[in-house]
Amino acid sequence: MENNPNTPLISQIGYVTGGGLEANLQVRLSVQPQSVLEGAFVVIDSNNWRFYGLVTDLRLTAIDEQYATQINAQRFSPHLAAMLNQQTLYTNLAVMPVLMMETGPGIDSPEYPAWRQSHPDEQKPITVKTVPSHHAPVKLADRADIATIFGEENNQNIFRVGSTREQGHAVCLDLDKFVQRSSGIFGTTGSGKSFLARMILAGLINYDKASTLIFDMHNEYGIDTSSSDTGQEVSGLKSKFSSKVQLVGLGAETNIGGQRPDFTLEISHKDISPEDVLQLTQALNLKETTATTLESLESEFRENWFTEFMNMKVGAMIETEEGKLEPAPDSVAAWARRAGVHTGAAEGLRSKLTRLFNRPYLKNSPASDGLRDIINALQAGRHVVLSFGKYQSDLDYLLVTNLITRKIRDAWEKATNDFISTKIKEPRPLVVVVEEAHKLLNREMASQTIFSTIAREMRKYYVTLLIIDQRPSQIYDEVMSQLGTRISGSLGDEDDINAVLSGLPGRGGLRGMLAKLQPSEEVLMLGWGVPMPIPIRSRRYDKQFWIDLFGEDRQPLNMDQAARRMGF
Repeated sequence: MENNPNTPLISQIGYVTGGGLEANLQVRLSVQPQSVLEGAFVVIDSNNWRFYGLVTDLRLTAIDEQYATQINAQRFSPHLAAMLNQQTLYTNLAVMPVLMMETGPGIDSPEYPAWRQSHPDEQKPITVKTVPSHHAPVKLADRADIATIFGEENNQNIFRVGSTREQGHAVCLDLDKFVQRSSGIFGTTGSGKSFLARMILAGLINYDKASTLIFDMHNEYGIDTSSSDTGQEVSGLKSKFSSKVQLVGLGAETNIGGQRPDFTLEISHKDISPEDVLQLTQALNLKETTATTLESLESEFRENWFTEFMNMKVGAMIETEEGKLEPAPDSVAAWARRAGVHTGAAEGLRSKLTRLFNRPYLKNSPASDGLRDIINALQAGRHVVLSFGKYQSDLDYLLVTNLITRKIRDAWEKATNDFISTKIKEPRPLVVVVEEAHKLLNREMASQTIFSTIAREMRKYYVTLLIIDQRPSQIYDEVMSQLGTRISGSLGDEDDINAVLSGLPGRGGLRGMLAKLQPSEEVLMLGWGVPMPIPIRSRRYDKQFWIDLFGEDRQPLNMDQAARRMGF
């Protein structure tokens, strides 16, 4: 039997009066409208079912417009005005139903034993497929309701990301699901997306069921830094997970905030492929003829093409015995003539690649194979933070991230194929973390970069992306559609809001919710990786976070603390 809407319930905020699955449910509010916020997580009990939904709108309503336009307190006594207002003025909620779960009869019901016997397994929420009855009571979700949907925090796979805005109930993320598909963290500058990313990465490293490769363009993730807003120290992942995290510096002399990396990365010329150069088409303003020239270079010189091309001279001429000027044998023009390549195109490409030839971290014979060291560390269960040090130009970022990720793709595809054949060693899942993803995954670059391939296809090879960006609208639509979990802070641009919500049901109601987030600390979690969308107040990345994660008695020692304990 349906609950009577007039029956007082401590937690009840209203009752269903109409609506549907597509048009949202209409709920008449029985408490002050200020008690409920847009985005509130509500629960509706109807017969043997419990429905879970989000408040997407609040609207002031009257049984007749004249009651809303006339101020009754000026026309009648206070007691009569209050009674009249109570009967004629009210607030309607629009509730987007998302999930439903069969609860069965009450435990005291005589029908309960038979129902429990026919439902031996624990009931799980499913996508909503029907609606509650008229006058079904509506209440704000409590801690148990939140835990039923998002899980109970265990600091392992069920990781607390934040709390509900109204009552502060913990909201968690299932890290096992999170790493199964690519994901994104979005927000304007200053919205806290980097702190949120560090927090989630700390959870992944602590759980340690997947490796992470973090391309740290601005040296924010590995070492301790200071907050630009408060000046307080912000812990880096290396200092908290010293044994699990490898700090890698780009270039032999790289020093990261006064700290030496675990090892440095120098890239051999032989590791650079024509594909890597073509991915720099925009950065180097390359011409359409570039692909043909590169193909001819690789065809003749094989893996040594980069070194051979670098050693060729532009414009070098010699005088023949007949007194004619001819291209010098070691010139670009001489090679182009021999290879049947347009001389102007070859010389133009050689001039543009000077920017690459001058990069100090590109070596003909590096001291060690840094690329192989990175892959070995990741496959062995370590986590790698690659800091770019002083090399923070777009050219450096595009070249290095693409080249390393291409090598990773090859290694994980081989490991997966070996596992399929032998069933001996399953590849360790890998999450590749990319900041400023729109530089790599915009509409012009997405078809060329390896990152779009990972977003589309590499999930079956145990590799996914975590992209962090302030302009999701500039990321290629096809890549955005592959993101399973999306966590977004405040976004000021309408196109960015639409991009985050692309391909998701209920976009109309979620758009307003996303647009009204506070500039910092509030985020909207949605997508495949969470059971239902929900706006939350994000957890703070501070000292208390680490105490909660590790426990007070097993806080990891940083290098200085460890040295003091050992008597140095």
